[in-house]
Amino acid sequence: MLAVERRNRILAKLRAAGIVTVSDLAADFEVSEETIRRDLQKMDESEGVQRTHGGAYIAKTVGADIPIEIRETIYLPGKETIAALCADLVDDGDTIMLDSSTTAIHIAGRLGGKKAVTVITNSLRIVERLSETADVKVICSGGGLRRSQSSFVGPAAARTLEGYFADKAFVSCVGLDIEKGATDADELEAEVRKLMLANARRKILVADATKFGKFSLSLIVPLDGMDVLVTDRAPEGDWLRELGERKIPCIYPGAEIAP
Repeated sequence: MLAVERRNRILAKLRAAGIVTVSDLAADFEVSEETIRRDLQKMDESEGVQRTHGGAYIAKTVGADIPIEIRETIYLPGKETIAALCADLVDDGDTIMLDSSTTAIHIAGRLGGKKAVTVITNSLRIVERLSETADVKVICSGGGLRRSQSSFVGPAAARTLEGYFADKAFVSCVGLDIEKGATDADELEAEVRKLMLANARRKILVADATKFGKFSLSLIVPLDGMDVLVTDRAPEGDWLRELGERKIPCIYPGAEIAP
């Protein structure tokens, strides 16, 4: 089989399933995993193909909802950078809300040195991560389990979150657009994030550089609805101008704006 034909078939599989793994493709086409990796490297990103460790996925459509197993392998340095910046914003004694984003999981992993912190979350992964962190109290929203995201959503989750208030909420998004604001691929997840922001004194949006200029299905919060934006590197000039005009601090490595 010619390489171009194999890549076309890989693309067809991606469009049908949304996700493929290197090992499965190598077995399907009876070629080495290295051959498949080269195929994925050559595939056109204009088709929406995004490579990750061990495979690839398509995230071009507005409603794209990527399973957590894939999201956990994407853009790890950026998430770690954001997590470190966010951990500096958490004070001893704080009550914070963390959503089910993979960035929030990294934030949770940096709370070990904090004292008397309470974390309210809808993330099963975060509950597991903090289960042995003695100085962090964990409150889980409960609700219906979204297995693809290891998160709790729906009316029961909403009722729980409505009864709690926090000093700070750290909420992520699928896309961040100047006009449309922060958006999510899932309506139920967006509702959880809205509630977290609504019930927090300080509303902190976390978004790595790959999310700027994109939008998805459901609104989480307009740009003016956030108090702080934390990202992994300096946004482009139009973003900095817009954030400056709206008096929204943007925190990133080397930023001159004090948190």
